[in-house]
Amino acid sequence: MIRALTTVCYVGRLRPASGTWGSAVAVAAALLIHGLGGFPLLAVATVAVTVLGFWSVARDMATRDPSDTDPSEIVIDEVAGQWIAMLAPSLGFWMAGLDSWTFPWPGWVAAFVLFRLFDIWKPWLVGRADRMGGTMGVMLDDLIAGVFAGIGVVLAAGLYHGVIMG
Repeated sequence: MIRALTTVCYVGRLRPASGTWGSAVAVAAALLIHGLGGFPLLAVATVAVTVLGFWSVARDMATRDPSDTDPSEIVIDEVAGQWIAMLAPSLGFWMAGLDSWTFPWPGWVAAFVLFRLFDIWKPWLVGRADRMGGTMGVMLDDLIAGVFAGIGVVLAAGLYHGVIMG
């Protein structure tokens, strides 16, 4: 059961690019969650998957070879990080009073692309967290990448709506 959680129902075993597959599934799930309950439900789900991620990754890592510090099949960390990135457009749409089933494509595409960029590139704090290893390293690099992506989404939306369309 732990392996099913950490691999998000074995999505993490898809090749190539298991992290990208995990992120894609996370975006689809976030769109569904946002549709069902808007930003508040996505925020609660994000906290829940993050807590579940720390718990399940710790148990999964205990059964693995200690030299494998970040197994690629573990993608629950991508779900948590991707959902953090998705909170930015979700909050904007919710505050704008859009119907919860309305989630315009630029918001979720930007969250996906920016999250994958930061997760792969691992700049600054993302890389530092990744080098920690263990459960903290597995989870934190994606959580920080999600925060960076969320900030990027807000900046891109501000640039588009405030400057370009201004």
